[in-house]
Amino acid sequence: MLRIVDVDYVRNYELLLTFNDGVRKLVDLKPYLTGEVFGPLLDNDLFIQYGLTRNTIEWANGADLAPEFLYGIGKNA
Repeated sequence: MLRIVDVDYVRNYELLLTFNDGVRKLVDLKPYLTGEVFGPLLDNDLFIQYGLTRNTIEWANGADLAPEFLYGIGKNA
């Protein structure tokens, strides 16, 4: 099962994610911050309010994304 084990804010809606397989990916989430749940995260003050759960990252407003999705859209770092 794929999990995120570390996350660092880089800049402008980009996160550096480390997965449990040792792979590190740079993920630009700006294109995905739309709609009722993710749209509010365009406010950078809200975007940086995230934390690790057992498998992925979750924002203070309850938004989260599957680690497989994040792995797929990320660029190797």
